[in-house]
Amino acid sequence: MRKVGVLITITCLLSAMALGSHAEGLDNSDSSEYLIKAGFIYNFAKLVEWPTTAFAQPDSPIVIGILGNDPFGATLDRIVADKKINGRGIAVKRIKWSKDFKDLKDCNILFVSSSENEHIDTVVDAIKWLPILTIGDAPGFARRGGIMNFTLEDNKVRFEVNVEAAKHADLTISSRLLTLARIVQQTAADARKPE
Repeated sequence: MRKVGVLITITCLLSAMALGSHAEGLDNSDSSEYLIKAGFIYNFAKLVEWPTTAFAQPDSPIVIGILGNDPFGATLDRIVADKKINGRGIAVKRIKWSKDFKDLKDCNILFVSSSENEHIDTVVDAIKWLPILTIGDAPGFARRGGIMNFTLEDNKVRFEVNVEAAKHADLTISSRLLTLARIVQQTAADARKPE
């Protein structure tokens, strides 16, 4: 269990060193925070299992969508460039808010930027029964129905997991990953099933 935590930490640190020179345009604390978060997202993709119906073809890429303001810049693209997970490449796309959720439904992982705080409930409600790993960093994202939520504790990036939301999305999160997470419950008002 501890090996997974060490592996994730080492991956994030190596990514930070390799990409550090590319983050010059950002504030140092912001660039390192989002460099680490980008490394986590890549590692989450390796430790989450999607149903086969989540992909059109056996070699369809894992699509990571970023909804709203992109705090990663080119960092996430660089981390996933030329990488494969279970034979699938990884594609990153930026999405602007729209009431047409087609672009969101084409994602396997959806990072909901904190700039979209007012839309979180609408987004989560629209896709909660689809096999999409939702990740956010707005306070309370997982309690509002998102699956994973980044938090900062003692200037370190941590994450929370809403296991029930993952079950609704038909996603299997590795038990090794869950041992590193803080498990949170969705608030009762948000835990409704579709009618």
